[in-house]
Amino acid sequence: MPYNEVETASRDDLRALQDERLADVVEYAYENVEFYRDALDEAGVSPADVESVEDISKLPFTTKEDFRAEYPDGLFAVDHADVKRIHASSGTTGKPKIVAYSEDDLGVWREVMARSLYAAGIRADDVVQNAYGYGLFTGGLGFHDGAEELGACVIPTGGGNTSRQLDMLQDLESDVLSCTPSYCLYLAEVAEERGIDPTDLPLSTVVIGAEPFTDPMRKEIEEALDVTAVDVYGLSEIIGPGVSIECEHAQEGLHVWEDHFYPEVVDPETGEPVEEGERGELVLTTLTKQALPVLRYRTGDMTRLDYEKCECGRTAVRMDNVTGRADDLLIVRGVNVYPSQIEEVMLDLDAVAPHYRIDLRREGNLDQMEITVEYHEDFEDSPAELRDRIEARLDEILDVSPDDLSVVEPGDLERTEVGKVKRVFDHR
Repeated sequence: MPYNEVETASRDDLRALQDERLADVVEYAYENVEFYRDALDEAGVSPADVESVEDISKLPFTTKEDFRAEYPDGLFAVDHADVKRIHASSGTTGKPKIVAYSEDDLGVWREVMARSLYAAGIRADDVVQNAYGYGLFTGGLGFHDGAEELGACVIPTGGGNTSRQLDMLQDLESDVLSCTPSYCLYLAEVAEERGIDPTDLPLSTVVIGAEPFTDPMRKEIEEALDVTAVDVYGLSEIIGPGVSIECEHAQEGLHVWEDHFYPEVVDPETGEPVEEGERGELVLTTLTKQALPVLRYRTGDMTRLDYEKCECGRTAVRMDNVTGRADDLLIVRGVNVYPSQIEEVMLDLDAVAPHYRIDLRREGNLDQMEITVEYHEDFEDSPAELRDRIEARLDEILDVSPDDLSVVEPGDLERTEVGKVKRVFDHR
C-alpha cells in the first residue's frame, strides 16, 4: 500500500490532474511574478494558450542564470509576510539561488518527503539518522521534516563529525542513514580505522543523494555497510529533496511525484524534447508551489524517463539515476569527456577504491588530463599492473587518453566530511 493513493493513480487520472494544475500555475505565475509575465509576453504566450501539458513546450525555459539575475526575491510570487522559510542553493560560485516557501509549500514538502521515505521502505517505528547539512542547504531540514511527518524518530546529527556519527549509529541503533554517497564510503573507512566492522552497524537502509553516483559505487556502499542504498533526487529551485526517489522493491529508476512536479527531457543543445525513453536534460515545472512557482526549469541533470508501471505498483514515471550533468561536460583537446564515464571504469574494477581525481591543465595550447586513483586496500598486485588495466579500459570508452594516470595508496586522496565531493579540478 502506498503512502498516498495518487502514487497508484491511472495515467489518465494523473494527466487530468497535471493539465488542471499546469494551467493554474501558469496563470498564477503570470499574474504574480513580473519575470514570468515579461518572459511569456516576449514569447507571445498568454496563460489562456496553456490548457494542458501538451502545451508546455510553448513556455520559455527558466535557468539558474535567471535565479541569479532575479536575486534575491525577483521570482517570489507572494509578499514577504507570506514567506515562512528561506533556503538557498549550495552553489559555490556567484550569487546563491534563493528559494522561498509558504506555509502550504512546507506542507507539500513534508508530504512528498514522507512519501519518498515510505517508498524507500522506511516506517514510523524506524530511527533515521540525518547526516545532511542543516541550514540554508535544503537537505537537512527537508529530510528532517519528512521523517517527522512520516512519524519516524529523527537524530539530527547534520554533516561531519564522523566519530560522533558512528557513536550515534551504534549507541542509538539507527535503522536509516541519510547522507551523500561519498560520505557513506568515508564513514565506512573511519569505522574500520576505529576497529569497527562497518557491516556490524545496525543500519539497514541508506538514502543517498545530492551528488551523482554510478551503480558500481552504489554496490560498493551496499557491500561496505551491508545496507540497501536508495537514491533520492531533488534540487533547491524546485523544492529540495523529495522530487523523486527509488522504491525499495525495484531500485530501477526514481519515481517522480508528478502530481507536484512535471518532468520533461530535452536535448541539452537544442532544448527540443527528445523521443520518449531517450536520454537528455531533465526539465521540471512545479505544479503546486505558491511562494516560488517555477516554469520549465533546466536542471542540467542528464537522465531518461520510463513510463512503464513499476513492479511496486506505482504508476509515477521513473527517471534514471543521474550520473552526470549537461554542464559537467569536459572538452579535452576538442573531445567530449563526461566524468561519469571515467567513474564507471574506476568503480567497475574491484582493485580500484571508489576515490579518484581528474586534473585538467593547459601547457601551451594543448590540454592535459591527469587522473589519480587509489587502489583498493585488498589489492595485492603492483600499481603498475593496475595502471595498465585502467588505461586499457579507458581506451575502450574515451576518445582521448589521459596524459598521466597515477595509482596511489589508499587514503592518499583528500576526503570530505561535509557537502558534495569534488572530483574534477580544472586549472585551465
